[in-house]
This record gives sequence, structure tokens and C-alpha cells, in this order.
Amino acid sequence: MAIINVTSLDNPVLSPFARLTEGQLRRTGDDGLFIVESPKVIRVALRAGYEPVSLLMEQRHITGDAADIVESVGDVPVYTASRDLLAQLTGYTLTRGVLCAMKRKPLPAIDDVLRDARRVVVIDNVVDTTNIGAIFRSAAALDIDAVLLTSDSCDPLNRRAVRVSMGSVFLLPWTWIGEKSRTREDHKVDSERLLRTLHDHGFKAVAMALTPASISLDDERLRHEPCLAIVMGTEGDGLPHATIDGADYVVRIPMAHGVDSLNVAAASAVAFWELRVRG
Repeated sequence: MAIINVTSLDNPVLSPFARLTEGQLRRTGDDGLFIVESPKVIRVALRAGYEPVSLLMEQRHITGDAADIVESVGDVPVYTASRDLLAQLTGYTLTRGVLCAMKRKPLPAIDDVLRDARRVVVIDNVVDTTNIGAIFRSAAALDIDAVLLTSDSCDPLNRRAVRVSMGSVFLLPWTWIGEKSRTREDHKVDSERLLRTLHDHGFKAVAMALTPASISLDDERLRHEPCLAIVMGTEGDGLPHATIDGADYVVRIPMAHGVDSLNVAAASAVAFWELRVRG
């Protein structure tokens, strides 16, 4: 194993951990890099086949919490320093004292993601990293088969999203829908194209939205659908009109005490459970 003690914050090999933005990380190398934090989540990523590029950790973790990881990555460089120096380097105290830079994988085509699925979630313009991580964690736990994200949503391999998901982003197939920098008309075209693709694969689209025509989440008709795509939108503006208008079902979660809606991550967990495949 290649263990390298860090003595200077200016060492360029440490840039992925400290100085590169999420966008810059995505542009490094063939398919880009991302950062995983904590031994538990790093192990999930390794088991899912992601390739480590380098590790950064406190000295004590080399023979402690991350000993098995250090052993398994062979000659991948392991950078180490004091806790205080690492806090200066990264800008925060490491939650579990271990970071790993990893290579991204090529993403699958939408057709491949949908081919054998029965329940998928479509994430539309959800930009909060915590919400993205929580949705992925609920999706993995509650037997959702795959995730599709509009291109204006947060990257699932954002460092915080990965951490909040506890590595669930590595357990489900996912891919992007549409192109960056979309106009309202582009969004309408993307929505129409997505709905056609879903229908071609036998899916009925369930738009989670509050409208006068919304049916209850526990409506019996939903339970008998073999393939459902659950479409979740941003909390601010909700789903685009084109998506709502083109959906097979527009669905609301019944509320009490005058509360109109749940946080999108909480709502997704409720929807995933209620709309799960039964039998």
C-alpha cells in the first residue's frame, strides 16, 4: 500500500478533496470523479464496483476503522495527516475521518433502466442535496427499481447527497433525462418524450401534485397497476404543468390538521411504501 503523509495544504494531489468544486470533479478524467465520505459508505461503493483513485484519512484509521479498505485498494495512494490539518484542508471536520475519490461510471440509457423495472421514481428539478440523498435511501429501502432525474436536479454523486443516502445511490440504477439549461418549452418537450418512453415500457405515470383533480394515494386503482413511475417535483414550484397534464394519474397524500404537503423526501417515502408491488 502507498501511504503518503501530508505536510502541506498546497500539494496538488489533494485537489479532489479540497479545491475542486463538484462541477470541476465531474470534468476530471474520462467520466469524472466524486468523493465518498466514511468507511461504511466507501465499502458500499467498492462493493458496487466503483474504482477508487485515492484515499484521505487520519493516521489512526489506517489500522483502525478503514484498515480493511486500505488493504483492499492495493497500491491506490492513501494520504494521511492530523485531524486539524485535514479540517483545514477540507474546510470541515471529517465526520468519520475518511474520504475516497472515486471514478464515475458511464450511466445507462433510459431504456436499459426501465427494461426490467416495475416501480421507478422520476425526480424533477429537486436541487437540495439532502432531499436527493434521502429520496435515494427511501427508494432503495422500499424496493423502487430505478431512478430517473431531470438534468436540472442535484447530482446524486454530490458528496453530501452520497452521505445522506448512506450509499444507496450506489445500489439502484439511475440516469439523467433531457439536457442542461432548458427553457420552459424544452421542459415541455422533455416531459412529453419521457411520458412516451414510460408508456412504451408499459408504465403509468403518477404525478405527485396538489390539483383539484388529484386522487388519494390509497386509491384502489393504483394498487392494481403492474408498472408505475412516481414523479416527484421540487417543493417550491412543484411539477411542471406539462408533466401533470400528461400523467396517467395525479395523486395527493391525504393530510390532517390543515397541513397541505410534506417535504419531498418524506412524501417520496410515503408514496414508495403505499405504491409498492404487492404479492
